[in-house]
Amino acid sequence: MVHSAYDSFQLLTDCPTKIDAIESYGSKLLLGCSDGSLRIYVSDSSGADRSPPSDPHALRKEPYALERTDAGFSKKPLISMEVLESRELLLSLSESIAFHRLPNLETIAVITKAKGANVYSWDDRRGFLCFARQKRVCIFRHDGGRGFVEVKDFGVPDTVKSMSWCGENICLGIRKEYMILNATNGALSEVFSSGKIAPPLVVALPSGELILGKENIGVFVDQNGKLLQADRICWSEAPAVVVIQKPYAIALFPRRVEIRSLRVPYPLIQTIVLPGARRLTKSNNAVVVALEKSVYGLFPVPLGAQIVQLTASGNFEEALALCKLLPPEDASLRAAKEGSIHIRYAHYLFDNGCYEEAMEHFLASQVDITYVLSLYQSIVLPKTTAVPEPEKLVDLSLDAPQLSRGSSGMSDDLETFLPQLAESDENSALEFKKMSHNTLMALIKFLQKKRYSIVEKAAAEGTEEVVLDAVGDSFTSSRFKKSNKGRGNVPINSAAREMAAILDTALLQALLLTGQSSAAVELLKGLNYCDAKICEEILHKGHHYAALLELYRSNSMHREALTLLHQLVEESKSNQLQAEPIQKFSPEAIIEYLKPLCGTDPMLVLEFSMLVLESCPTQTIELFLSGNIPADLVNSYLKQHAPNMQGRYLELMLAMNENGISGNLQNEMVQIYLSEVLEWYSELSAQQIWDEKAYSPTRKKLLSALESISGYSPEALLKRLPPDALFEERASLLGKMNQHELALSLYVHKLNVPELALAYCDRVYESSVHQPPAKSSGNIYLTLLQIYLNPQKTTKNFEKRITNLVSSPNASIPKISSATSFKGRGGRKKIASIEGAEDMRISPSNTDSSRSDGDADAEESNEEGGSSIMLDQVLDLLSRRWDRINGAQALRLLPRETKLQNLLPFLGPLLKKSSEAYRNFSVIKSLRQSENLQVKDELYNQRKAVVKISSDSMCSLCNKKLGTSVFAVYPNGTTLVHFVCFRDSQSMKAVSKVSQLRKR
Repeated sequence: MVHSAYDSFQLLTDCPTKIDAIESYGSKLLLGCSDGSLRIYVSDSSGADRSPPSDPHALRKEPYALERTDAGFSKKPLISMEVLESRELLLSLSESIAFHRLPNLETIAVITKAKGANVYSWDDRRGFLCFARQKRVCIFRHDGGRGFVEVKDFGVPDTVKSMSWCGENICLGIRKEYMILNATNGALSEVFSSGKIAPPLVVALPSGELILGKENIGVFVDQNGKLLQADRICWSEAPAVVVIQKPYAIALFPRRVEIRSLRVPYPLIQTIVLPGARRLTKSNNAVVVALEKSVYGLFPVPLGAQIVQLTASGNFEEALALCKLLPPEDASLRAAKEGSIHIRYAHYLFDNGCYEEAMEHFLASQVDITYVLSLYQSIVLPKTTAVPEPEKLVDLSLDAPQLSRGSSGMSDDLETFLPQLAESDENSALEFKKMSHNTLMALIKFLQKKRYSIVEKAAAEGTEEVVLDAVGDSFTSSRFKKSNKGRGNVPINSAAREMAAILDTALLQALLLTGQSSAAVELLKGLNYCDAKICEEILHKGHHYAALLELYRSNSMHREALTLLHQLVEESKSNQLQAEPIQKFSPEAIIEYLKPLCGTDPMLVLEFSMLVLESCPTQTIELFLSGNIPADLVNSYLKQHAPNMQGRYLELMLAMNENGISGNLQNEMVQIYLSEVLEWYSELSAQQIWDEKAYSPTRKKLLSALESISGYSPEALLKRLPPDALFEERASLLGKMNQHELALSLYVHKLNVPELALAYCDRVYESSVHQPPAKSSGNIYLTLLQIYLNPQKTTKNFEKRITNLVSSPNASIPKISSATSFKGRGGRKKIASIEGAEDMRISPSNTDSSRSDGDADAEESNEEGGSSIMLDQVLDLLSRRWDRINGAQALRLLPRETKLQNLLPFLGPLLKKSSEAYRNFSVIKSLRQSENLQVKDELYNQRKAVVKISSDSMCSLCNKKLGTSVFAVYPNGTTLVHFVCFRDSQSMKAVSKVSQLRKR
């Protein structure tokens, strides 16, 4: 016997006749005797042990005495009877089925067709009665008054021994079989056999399901006869009667009554020995057992007392099931009892190695997490937290091996938690290790289930601090203001956050101890309240660097994280780690860590980006760009801490975002390139191996920068150039200062590379195409042409001119006259020419017969011992750029002795293009003239419009007749107005516009 669910009490003894049927009505007992009489018993009010009548309609736990006897109740002994409380009727089965009105036992109906019936079943919800006699099953319906109406009559294979309604159907026990009878059409379907010895037994459950007896086994089926579950109720033998009184099933045997739980696995709860028990029925508050001449009442023990018994005996599952049956008004009592039982049960399971089940009950008990963590004394918790010891109420004998109390330095394999065992106890050590792992896995599941609600409360309480952090509050040194290394000592004053800190700190340790490092990292990546000081020590000792970095990140300890990350990167490079890390750390990891910090702490980003700028320059520059760190700030920091990387940063910055670099940075980048080139030039000059056409990588970058960017100061750079070298750089700078003549002279006379001069002209020309004519640099090709034709003049005082140019802050190129007038043989002409072109016309020979307007210059050149003109370069230039050179000006500059045949590559396409342009313009002129004529014709047609004025013509403004007054016609040709009215309306419109403007 597990516990006492019912107390047995003898209600009456020494009944004069044998009891064949028994039923209760309110607090009364109805006994059907073998002589056909009905004896009614009531509680004996004179009994000394009478309990107060808490419920007048319930049986009382006291002796009963005879109230009255109805001797002629039935002609034959009663087989069974049933009180129909909802209808205040007593149904009895004897030679037939009769209905009597309660409480006076007035007969209201006798179903004569039920004569010979041996079994019946009543459906109280619908008022349907079914009974079986011989091989027939009849169904009657109570019409609500005194009569019953027959509904159906079906034939069955054999005599029915047991029956019960199951929904709309009827379950029948026929011979040794169970069948389901469709109450609508009479169809029979077999279920299974009832066994070879015991008769069939059908028991209806309150849920509408059935228990069908098969020898000593009770099988659960639904209303259609389908098996519900694999578990069965196993009685000690085949019962005669079974009644259901939740949460128990009570079975009647010849010498005893068995009480079993309706919860799987349906254990035996109690056995009450009653020799000679013959009948069993239930009342509102008890179960009544009839012997041959006496009656016993089985009164339920109060649920509270049963719960105490079950808990004391260790039957916690049954105790919890009974707690759910406590009435709603005892909700607080129920919660307290359930919590206490869950805690006791959890300790019991924990001691017996069922750790996950134990945690489930700790979770159901709503016990504080510190209570559970007190079982894991090797888990290090925040020092500010006082962990309570287990209560005395549940302080069971914990004989199982306890976890050792270790420090926070723990490793994945739990070695530091194992006790110091001798070598001969290796099996015990493995068993202990397994037990420790299982306990920690159970703890992890427990904490994870508790975490959501606790963290949610902590986040709600910390909303104000999170907002302050989001706006960059200077007083908030960390996200959750925990007292941690490097973040100030701000105490936790929130109970919810303190509990969250305990939970997350314990959960992190449990995850690490069970080898779930990746899960620990995921925990730290999200919102967490781990105690930084404790977790930092644990993670560092266990070499859990990835998790440690996430811990630093979540607690805004970025300097510590970056310092560690840099150390790991260096160790990964040198492969000098004492313990193999989970992953290799690359410099890119530092860059990834720095990305979110660009907007909040740019100085920290700059400080630690210097560590990876040399190894990962492109990614670092992308970091500066994506993080919107001011370029001037980055440049100044590099200039101070990493000057060797300044130029690399600026050139990558320019390559990635040409428009994002300021003029100052462009100038600084060019200055850096120039300094490197000058240093290189000094080294080669000292070795006397300098070559003007030698190009180092830096010089190439300098030349490219001088051409592609415009933010630098050419005057300042020009001052730094040596006078006798770096002519190409000098030419680029002169070009930026619009000193095209000097720049071209350098290409032609110093570098002797006409191709560079031509490329220079192309760049200037193409850039001037998109400029307005006022800002155009003129025809640069004519300037080059002059240089070729008059080399002595362009090289005369070359250095002096450049020196004067540098010293003059407002130096500019000589003006270009676009319309210079001069007289020629054909009269006065206006030809676009370059100022000084007359002086630059040169003859290739020194003969007197060939003197021209430019012979004086030629003689001057010869007197100075100069060289002849560069006619080949002139002709090449004219042939290659004929479409960009003004032909008239070019011919004006050429010497008179130039052969026309040499000018064919220039004049041929030029004249062809001119002729084509002339034809095109002629066509356009003709089209314009034709269009002009069409417009004139249309104008004449419009002027031919006729307006007819009659005596009835009215003014549209004053609505008076026009008569002979002066009138005006609107453009539509139909609206006529007086001229005076028209003039007045125009005046009014002008006045209204002026007033509106004044209002505005």
